[in-house]
Amino acid sequence: PAECAMFQCGGCWAVLGDSLHLCAEEERRLGLLVCYRVTNNVAWEDSLMIGLEGALVGCAYNVLSCQSCGSNVGFILYSAPSDLAYLRGLFCFFKDSIICYLLEKQIIIQASKVNFPAVTLEE
Repeated sequence: PAECAMFQCGGCWAVLGDSLHLCAEEERRLGLLVCYRVTNNVAWEDSLMIGLEGALVGCAYNVLSCQSCGSNVGFILYSAPSDLAYLRGLFCFFKDSIICYLLEKQIIIQASKVNFPAVTLEE
């Protein structure tokens, strides 16, 4: 398909996931690509972080990082207010922290500049 892409770490280009496992794109508050499956290059800390400010205020989450270079690439939401509840338990990548390799065009582009076909879990 024309929209197929690999999601890679913005720091070292390690493959973190792909658009076949993309289940939501959240642009309004957080600028996220949300996947239900990732590669072994994604690590997460066992300890929970608590958001004290910003869009994740009051949320508990595990930080996602690149196994290869240690860059912070996103989070797994553990608990959240009702407007973000649909993201709980999923792999949320910050679009500003990853790049996309678009398979059909064979180009690399910042994830923040890519719009994928509408997929949403919110409903």
